[in-house]
Amino acid sequence: MPATVPPRRLGLKWAALLASTALACRDPGPVIEPGVSESLARHRRATISNLRYQLHLTVPRARATPVTGRVTLRFSLKNTRAPLVLDFTGAAATVSSVSVGGDEVSADVRDGHIVVPARSLRRGPNVVDLAFTAGDGALNRNDDYLYALFVPDRASVAFPSLDQPNLKARVSLSLELPPGWVAVANGAWLTPAPDSTTATIHRFAETEPISTYLISFAAGQFQVDSAVRDSRTMHLYHRETDRAKVARNRDAIFDLHARAIAWLEDYTGIPYPFGKFAFVLLPAFQFGGMEHPGAIFYRAGGLMLEESATQNQILGRASVIAHETAHMWFGDLVTMDWFNDVWMKEVFANFMAAKIVNPSFPGVNHQLRFFLAHHPPAYGVDRTAGANPIRQPLENLRNAGTLYGPIIYQKAPIVMRQLELAVGETAFRDGLREYLERYRFGNATWDDLIAILDRRAERDLLAWSRTWVEEPGRPVLSSAVRLDPNGRIQRLEIRQRDPADVGRVWGQQFGVMLGFADSTVTIPIETRGSVTVVPRVAGLPAPRFVLPGGDGLGYGRFVLDSASRAYLLRDLPAVKDPVARGVAWVTLWDAMLEREAAVEALLDLVTRAVPLEEDELNLQRVLSYVPEAFWRYLPADRRAHWAVRLETTLWSTLGVAEHARIKSALFRAYESVSLTPEAVRRLSDIFDGRLRVPGLNLGEPDLTRLALALAVREAPGWERILERQAARIRNPDRRAQFAFVRPAVSASAGVRDSVFESLKQAENREREPWVLEALDLLNHPLRAEHARRYVLPALELLEEVQRTGDIFFPSGWLDAVLGGHNSPHVAAVVNSFLENRAGYPPRLRAKILQAADPLFRAAAMSQ
Repeated sequence: MPATVPPRRLGLKWAALLASTALACRDPGPVIEPGVSESLARHRRATISNLRYQLHLTVPRARATPVTGRVTLRFSLKNTRAPLVLDFTGAAATVSSVSVGGDEVSADVRDGHIVVPARSLRRGPNVVDLAFTAGDGALNRNDDYLYALFVPDRASVAFPSLDQPNLKARVSLSLELPPGWVAVANGAWLTPAPDSTTATIHRFAETEPISTYLISFAAGQFQVDSAVRDSRTMHLYHRETDRAKVARNRDAIFDLHARAIAWLEDYTGIPYPFGKFAFVLLPAFQFGGMEHPGAIFYRAGGLMLEESATQNQILGRASVIAHETAHMWFGDLVTMDWFNDVWMKEVFANFMAAKIVNPSFPGVNHQLRFFLAHHPPAYGVDRTAGANPIRQPLENLRNAGTLYGPIIYQKAPIVMRQLELAVGETAFRDGLREYLERYRFGNATWDDLIAILDRRAERDLLAWSRTWVEEPGRPVLSSAVRLDPNGRIQRLEIRQRDPADVGRVWGQQFGVMLGFADSTVTIPIETRGSVTVVPRVAGLPAPRFVLPGGDGLGYGRFVLDSASRAYLLRDLPAVKDPVARGVAWVTLWDAMLEREAAVEALLDLVTRAVPLEEDELNLQRVLSYVPEAFWRYLPADRRAHWAVRLETTLWSTLGVAEHARIKSALFRAYESVSLTPEAVRRLSDIFDGRLRVPGLNLGEPDLTRLALALAVREAPGWERILERQAARIRNPDRRAQFAFVRPAVSASAGVRDSVFESLKQAENREREPWVLEALDLLNHPLRAEHARRYVLPALELLEEVQRTGDIFFPSGWLDAVLGGHNSPHVAAVVNSFLENRAGYPPRLRAKILQAADPLFRAAAMSQ
């Protein structure tokens, strides 16, 4: 039976009579089930308006002592034919009282909801008060700090609410905290000051209307740095104890935020809409960032960079700051109506971030940067049997976390760039301005936006959207050259094929590059059918290679003809255009995965290209392929040969590299594939300080990574290396992470088994970045044979991992578990798991197929 909160007592006969009368004349409302169903969300959206929360939480110092709270909901109700269904996942015993209009009422607590009877409500204004014990699952409690993370549907874990994106509310918050703690939240500080450690009650001003998933706060022992940029005071909360690192990064962090705000205000024509601006750097944050208005959260390591930071890390910091700042307009000011359109906020954040970052880095090839940041990870999903469309249906918000992934974050911005090309840059911007103004502080759907843009476009955007947004997969594009009797081009076609054979056509614009003896020509085309004739090429000499999409704009699997593939595998470093080189590398990687090019041919190209590559972005892309090709796709009996070649190439190039960023990237690649005794000894000497590489600056995190790598290789004295690194780490958060991860590299199989067994308990999975690092080390290729035993139980845990973890955790869990494996045996385990579970959740099945795709391909290559 459902548990209830004790009401004020009525006589049993009168209570029974009232209950039967209510059932006879009132609509029972939507079916109540765990999570927020789409039908419940529609019902509440249609009947509830003018919502406000007044939330008070009391946080005890002892982590084991529960957080308690009170929340007052004020709202208008259109009718009282159905009960009010609030969302709260706590047990009935955690709800102390429920009152409506000051009168305590009976309320069922069941299936993750608090059901307030319709007879207690009235049409028009209502006030509902609840006292409760908060769940810890979304409060991320540590011994001396906590932070609330409610995306996508976890506000209801912490407090009773109407936890759906299209019931925006104004929120007032007060926190009762241990002495010595500071606090930050969405609203402006009322009392005390932002850096006060003397007060115990911290009050925050009422916010603008925001969705529940955007409500947040952090409290604890944080350092607070402030700065003024463009007459706006910003506050930075962090736990970094290395003051030199803070000083090195502080101004860049403030400057990048200020530039992002200024750019977005200019582009949208709307001033920053949320008043206060603060951000919090968290040491084990689950995401790169989270866009809470007025209190953005970041993973600390992404913003507080080491001296050894690579160009990708520096650009990554600028991008994540621009991304989260863009959300203030795209996602926070205007929010998706339902989480099936969660991709809309992410696509505009990423798309705008690419535009914002460009002016701050004039020396970077931003066309190449966009291509390399978006196409490879999107292809990594779209080429798999688990590919998903950008826009996906969603029946219940409890499954919203499964919608996230590279298709939303990386493919969608590519599609948006194609949309901008189709509409025109000015018309596209004007359409977005209209969209933001029309729906400001409200909600909108993709259909709302596409209707605005469709009026500004010459083509049918609704039909275009169906293929790009509503369908999974990518086109297969190839070139066909016909030569005349004189050996010159007579006709060049780009042929498009739907890999699903259902006749889809992806309309897009991109350039086709033709390479000749001493020059290249790129000709723009637009594909609108299965065959597109490339104009203005008749009479040109026969090309040495044809590279469709050579300008980085096209999306698809570009199949090289045999002559072009052979030329690029042999002479790619001679191609002068850096964008074309980047496209060629990604295209050749695709060819290797499709078994059109041998992995050893690709590694041979790597050893010749790395010393010659002058573009840092391309170099880092090539280096990212090195460990994947070496450990995953190279036959085990060929690793010893290639270890020598790769180590020699990387070490010699590292020695002559001029820039510290490049040295750092080369060293990480060298560390990742080092296998010979000489290389392992060299790494040990670097760790101990006996060997120094001029210009290579290794910070504490670099040395931690190196120590773990040496332990996995069981380098001589590896136990001493770990002990020394443990003593070196001064920051308490990083010290705790190292202690958590360290057993995963033990030479004892029993110790490693105990680490995995511990992860079966949800409380041991709370610090997700730590868990993923440990899993990755447990499943390192050098330990893969023993780690086979982890694969099936890890798959069996996946549903629980999805239920108890945050949105990126299931994918990260799968990648870490499967990432070190390439054997047919493990591939068979995964296939058997899927075949034996016909009713398995479809989106989790897709996640498994996505993560296992490299494993399947590697296993097939080995047979």
